[in-house]
Amino acid sequence: MLGVVGAGSVALVALGGCSAKRYEGVNLVAGKQLFVSKCASCHVLARAGAKGIIGPNLDDAFRNSLASGLERTTIRGVVRQQILFPAKGSVMPAKLVSAKSASDVASYVAYAADRTGQDAGLLGSAVVSAGGGKPAVEAGGVLEIDADPSGQLAFVTSKATAKPGSVSFKMNNKSGVQHNIALQQGTGPSGPVLGAGKIVMTGLSTFTANVKPGTYTYFCQVPGHRAAGMAGTLTVK
Repeated sequence: MLGVVGAGSVALVALGGCSAKRYEGVNLVAGKQLFVSKCASCHVLARAGAKGIIGPNLDDAFRNSLASGLERTTIRGVVRQQILFPAKGSVMPAKLVSAKSASDVASYVAYAADRTGQDAGLLGSAVVSAGGGKPAVEAGGVLEIDADPSGQLAFVTSKATAKPGSVSFKMNNKSGVQHNIALQQGTGPSGPVLGAGKIVMTGLSTFTANVKPGTYTYFCQVPGHRAAGMAGTLTVK
């Protein structure tokens, strides 16, 4: 959340003529960043790269209404209200963000929902691409593959290498979303699981496994996370 104050007015210019007056007084860059860190693990929103499975798909949720002429300003109001006052029994926690931040998040959702293409300018670079980091390399028998700290359902990298033998796998989770790291033989949809760390909201998930030359899959065992893209390929040679 640090380092984004004041970026909103510039972000409006970067939207490329999408009725920027609708978003005056809000920070769409901060809104996207907060959406990814706080909401992306639960919701689908294509332009944010969000692939959550718990809450509603936000592109689908507003598609018919937008096609029928619903104004995006109305969507903003609906989303802001839901953020600040979740329905009774909802899995979404109350006061997930401040009132001002709720306006930023709701404005980004209203801008992005069911909109084709990709964000450009400052919005396009507001969030690092999930899993796009440099390959992780085992060193001294330890292989660290951290969870994406932004809250996206991904590891920081989708590729890793190691030497044969005993390897200690380590995942540091700073996202505030539950994750772990597990290792499967091969790259198919199923195969023997060779080891798994505990599921953690924050902190370390670790385990040790003996690996032979070949290809393996590391993934998160939290339901839905692997399907959303939280997996990578380990090459042992």
